[in-house]
Amino acid sequence: MSPLSNVNITPPRSPSDAKSGASTSALFNDLPRKLGSFDAALIIIGIVIGSGIFLLPNLIARELPSTGAIIAVWIVAGLLSYLGALAYAELGAMMPATGGHYVYLREAYGPLCAFVCGWTFMLVVLSGGIAWLGVSFSLYVGQFFHVSPLVSKLIPLLLIAVLSAVNCLGVKESVWVQRIFTSLKIAGILLLIGAGLLSRAEVAPAATGVHPLLFNQFGLAMIACLMAYNGWTYISFVAGEIKHPERNIPRALTLSMFIVIALYVLANVAYMRVLSLPEIAGTERVGAALAGRTMGSVGATILSATVLLSIIGAINGCIMTAARVPFAQARDGCFFPQFGRIHPKFQTPAFATVAQAMWAAVLVLTGSYETLFSYSMVAAWIFYTLSVGAVFLLRRSQPDRPRPYRMWGYPYTLWLFILVSVWFIANAFVTQLVPSLMALVIILTGVPAYLLFRRSPKTRVSTTSDLR
Repeated sequence: MSPLSNVNITPPRSPSDAKSGASTSALFNDLPRKLGSFDAALIIIGIVIGSGIFLLPNLIARELPSTGAIIAVWIVAGLLSYLGALAYAELGAMMPATGGHYVYLREAYGPLCAFVCGWTFMLVVLSGGIAWLGVSFSLYVGQFFHVSPLVSKLIPLLLIAVLSAVNCLGVKESVWVQRIFTSLKIAGILLLIGAGLLSRAEVAPAATGVHPLLFNQFGLAMIACLMAYNGWTYISFVAGEIKHPERNIPRALTLSMFIVIALYVLANVAYMRVLSLPEIAGTERVGAALAGRTMGSVGATILSATVLLSIIGAINGCIMTAARVPFAQARDGCFFPQFGRIHPKFQTPAFATVAQAMWAAVLVLTGSYETLFSYSMVAAWIFYTLSVGAVFLLRRSQPDRPRPYRMWGYPYTLWLFILVSVWFIANAFVTQLVPSLMALVIILTGVPAYLLFRRSPKTRVSTTSDLR
């Protein structure tokens, strides 16, 4: 067990603290458990489904020669992501603490690995993703209204600020935002699917003959699909706020992943019902092409609105979950202590949420989000792989620890996920060497940062022995 496993996050209380015990408790207690399995599932769906399903089919159709292969790669990538989710379900049910894979890595590999993970996600993966989604929202707004360059910068800043403010006000408020926008997003995708499946448009017959499927082509398509499924890990960040986590975390992961897989597969069936493979391969915005052909200009408007709703839900989910990473680090004495405080009235990590919004705003204004986001996928998958591997290590090192849920198919499903993940990372280094190396550099910057924070007395959290 790691040295931080016995940390007591309640600081020593001075006489002045005793007079204001309520406020001190509010600052340093745990986040309340208010999320049910349905809310947790909506968080996952809202984060996972972004704009990928509307854009990535173009890339996949260029790599794969048949409709069967395209459907297969979406199913395989979805099931692979689900295997990773099963591992996270075991870890989350066993350690239902705020911070997600930061906590899992701390227990399995030690505090240094955990900090480097949290540092990378806070600096690049989560904040860069929020900034990128905000700018994407501004670009789609431009399809409805003419916006100046200045306004195009202000729109993502305003959206991030508003959603961050909502998340500061309370988990209940942020959950309602997630419910509304994720439900509208699903409704818009179902409308698009229905328009495609019920369309009477005639598609040019596919060319006959044998189309050899190369492993490299399937691999490239798999990478694109895995990008579309990215986000299923984020539920672990709010594991400490889920009611009955031993039951609701596995349930939410299973429900959300199968809904996403079903929507993705049906969307691709609808695309191929209306558009031929050459048309899909030659169209950058496949969703818009389907909507325009089946519903005319009204369809294009509906699709743009669906994408906007999708982005709002994704940003809200990211803001809600991402702030919990520095929160958990601060609670372990590995970051500025202000990030580990809970607002006494709203019971949220308000300081961490505001600081995260400010960093995302800097990335938007400087335009550096685009560069950082290109590095984030490799960095994220390195830690996803290590987190899934933690299931194996913790079963060896802590065999008697209660496990309310155990990963289905273990150890075969675990090793299958790890093998494919290692291939995914290795392939990224081969095909995208510079971004992959930069991701590695960003990860390594976490080492001196860890040493700096651990040596600073201002960030030290009192242990159990200190309180005796």
